[in-house]
Amino acid sequence: MAREMVADRHPTDLLLRSDRLPHIWCPGCGLGSVMSCYTDAVQASGIPVPLHVAVSGIGCTGRVAGYLSLDSFHTTHGRAIPYALGLKVANPELQVTVISGDGDLSAIGGNHLIHAARRNIDLTVICVNNFNYGMTGGQAGPTTPRGATTSTTPNGNYEEPFNLPHLLATAGAVYISRWTSLHVRQLRESMRVAIKKPGFSFVEVLSPCPVGFGKANDLGEGRDEMWFYRRRSIVDDNANLADVGLSMSEDEPIVLGNFVNRDRAPFRPAVEKWAIEEVLHGEA
Repeated sequence: MAREMVADRHPTDLLLRSDRLPHIWCPGCGLGSVMSCYTDAVQASGIPVPLHVAVSGIGCTGRVAGYLSLDSFHTTHGRAIPYALGLKVANPELQVTVISGDGDLSAIGGNHLIHAARRNIDLTVICVNNFNYGMTGGQAGPTTPRGATTSTTPNGNYEEPFNLPHLLATAGAVYISRWTSLHVRQLRESMRVAIKKPGFSFVEVLSPCPVGFGKANDLGEGRDEMWFYRRRSIVDDNANLADVGLSMSEDEPIVLGNFVNRDRAPFRPAVEKWAIEEVLHGEA
């Protein structure tokens, strides 16, 4: 008879704070899948776990940092990237990842996001985009699609939303991808590549918010919202990023893929060169 094998723990248990589980996310939310993909990517990266740091801002996605058994920072609203920049510049050996939501990163933190890409800071930013401020009442945000109903746009959003891949490519990010929380294999691999890539990497994750966004737009429960994404999604790594904006129209596809992977000198060597020149100048 074959010997029964019983595992004492799940492989990712060492990366989670079990005393803080179960999590507080709503049924149907995709953040559990995002966190699972991230822990798998950390393990697959080959970078020692003690060198990984997770930083988040405020919002539902900001809870991820609190559930990870890593050095982690739950920062003030919109300020995750400045905190992460300070960590990276102070200790360049650290692998710093920002995990936060679309409102935190692209609204109050919008300037930090585009300037981090412009400078090509050696950070990985994972932006979970659920198209609204899910934690505070389902208000519209910078990524809310035109026509979408929210608590602050009861007649439909009339503003043009950010096309985040296009914005970050224009600003100078060296790695950009977009997946949904349904595409777990592609998302996990994309996170691994982003973590290993020198320079500013950006991974957008489209994720259901059944309470804040799905209900208001008659998308059903979390599973129904995932089917909404699956039905409309296409994968095109070579898409023109000017054309990958998101809308509520069934006639317009949701374009996913690994869009950008290019090389550019990251910000860190420039800081080191500046520091050396300052020391030499001071000694002269």
